[in-house]
Amino acid sequence: MNFEVHRTIDADHPSLLGHFPGAPVVPGVVILDEIVAALTEWREDSRLTAIPAVKFLAPLKPDQPFTICISGGHGANGEVHFCCCVEDRVIVEGRLQVRCGTS
Repeated sequence: MNFEVHRTIDADHPSLLGHFPGAPVVPGVVILDEIVAALTEWREDSRLTAIPAVKFLAPLKPDQPFTICISGGHGANGEVHFCCCVEDRVIVEGRLQVRCGTS
């Protein structure tokens, strides 16, 4: 099962003030927040339990559109793979451990 969503981090996002003056880059934690939000859009009943792996391969600039792709996670508990792409270039990839359902 696959899910894809498009995102942009606005240049006026509060995390960008000091990250880095004159050459802003979106902090990794902001990208991860968007990935977790996308996971919840895909599976409303999902809950992140761990991030076993994440690689930041290239910087994301403010106002730069990117695509989040999530795949896997057929069972109630398991791992899903994700990647973030700017055009055809992967900038972030990794795995999330998730639990689905009310328990």
